[in-house]
Amino acid sequence: MRAHHLLPRPPRRPGRIRLCSALCLWCAGVVTATSLAMPDLAQAATNLAAPASLDQVIKNMRDVIVGLLVGLATLFATIGGVRYILAGGDPSEVEAAKKTLKYAAVGYGIAVLAPVLVQLLQRIVGTP
Repeated sequence: MRAHHLLPRPPRRPGRIRLCSALCLWCAGVVTATSLAMPDLAQAATNLAAPASLDQVIKNMRDVIVGLLVGLATLFATIGGVRYILAGGDPSEVEAAKKTLKYAAVGYGIAVLAPVLVQLLQRIVGTP
């Protein structure tokens, strides 16, 4: 038996194609997060100056929170995708990437349910 068969293999480094695809995926995620989060944030920020009623304040806060949740979930999805691409077959890295993608899915779910939760709270508090 040869001695070099007994030595552990050094970890594989990602190639240039993987790095370029990971960079493109990250850039697409940043652009998506920015385009999804900014319109609601800008509109809510301009409406926060002189709210007409408590209902308007709650609506503005909901818009800001949903925008931040969507942006954060997109960031987690992008990080998970990049980790998955760069895992190189390492099972622990693949599992970590899958966990990150699951967290992103939970974030999107919470962002979708946020308006429903706000309506439930409005009914409990008693505002129309």
